[in-house]
Amino acid sequence: MTTAQAAQVSSTRLVQFLAARGIHYGWVVAATTFLTMLATAGAMGSAGVMIEPLQKEFGWSTADISFAFAVRLVLFGLMGPFAAAFMNQFGIRRVVSVALGLIAVGLIGSCFMTEIWQLVLLWGVVVGFGTGMTALVLGATVAARWFTARRGLVVGMMTASNATGQLVFLPLMASLAEAFGWRAALGFVLVILALAFILVALLMRDRPSDVGLAAYGDVAESAPTRPNGSLAQMLVSPLLALREAARTQTFWVLFLTFFVCGLSTNGLIQTHWIALCGDFGVAPVGAAGMLAVIGLFDFAGTIFSGWLSDRYDNRWLLFWFYGLRGLSLIYLPFSDFSVFALSIFAVIYGLDWVATVPPTVKLAAERFGAERAGLVFGWVFTGHQLGAAVAAFGAGATRTLFDTYMPALFVSGAFCILASLLVMSLSRSVQPRAVAA
Repeated sequence: MTTAQAAQVSSTRLVQFLAARGIHYGWVVAATTFLTMLATAGAMGSAGVMIEPLQKEFGWSTADISFAFAVRLVLFGLMGPFAAAFMNQFGIRRVVSVALGLIAVGLIGSCFMTEIWQLVLLWGVVVGFGTGMTALVLGATVAARWFTARRGLVVGMMTASNATGQLVFLPLMASLAEAFGWRAALGFVLVILALAFILVALLMRDRPSDVGLAAYGDVAESAPTRPNGSLAQMLVSPLLALREAARTQTFWVLFLTFFVCGLSTNGLIQTHWIALCGDFGVAPVGAAGMLAVIGLFDFAGTIFSGWLSDRYDNRWLLFWFYGLRGLSLIYLPFSDFSVFALSIFAVIYGLDWVATVPPTVKLAAERFGAERAGLVFGWVFTGHQLGAAVAAFGAGATRTLFDTYMPALFVSGAFCILASLLVMSLSRSVQPRAVAA
């Protein structure tokens, strides 16, 4: 019996065991996806603890290191729509397994690098491609395939996993980096990735029909859908989806506001927070601990956002989320970076960290139809990562040129306020627009 056959048998038995207790297997797939995204997000977040150690060991400037991390963020975003197409063509389990392998190769290789171009290649290109295939599009695809009911809540859970994983591991990684070096921190991430790989191999299934079930919330089992086009058609389908979606105002509003989302979150705070706090005398472990607090509040805020997105006008939710995030970023430069001031920021900013994702996914599904929401959201997510890349490089360049991160905080906060107004330009509701396959 092959490994794949053994995994199929074990999952079938687990389906039967859970069904006898009234539990849908979709929750197992959701939990496996949650943990996988948590692990890959930890790999993304580890960049935050590497800036200062790399500067000390190799003498690289903040701008040079930030450029490599910006490349990673661009590829992370550009892979989104193609990752959705890959999952349609090859299946979720295969794509995620390959992605985890790529991330591991990038992290292992970076332990032996000596030149800045190697950082760009390994962290920018290899890790960028790998993490891009397990980005938020993975969570959106799993939620769309396995859940009809509770879809908004599941998207919120997946989003919380992705964002929180980039933050909650940081205190431990910062401690490891401080005590044993940055390579030890990457070793911890590799262990987490290995555990995720095992879970994916044993428990992940592509569709409910693979285990003889209907999606959660459906009564009848849907017929299995398999790709019927060539590999070339699969690669072209995201471009066709972009061409059709780009003709609408809705797409550009979602794209631009999500650009601001990336500009004000992982590109800025996640990448530069430890270095930013260091400018005010906050130790790396203490700064990483505050990021973990942000992550905990983000976890609660994003799941609550998913719950709200199933019940209220998603435009107004985005208005408040972007607005409050912008105000918190503008407040930060005026604080004294004391524990009390940073705690206030952590609570307000943390609740808004990626609370914008569930309403954005819901708007994409509403305006473009559930079948094409994954591809369209993939391109919207590309906007998010382009914004993150601009912030990652721009904030690093600001720190190198002006010896301060403050201008980047003001610019990011101002753009959040503009995004909160822009989203209200969308009409209250429209019929879903057909998007080409």
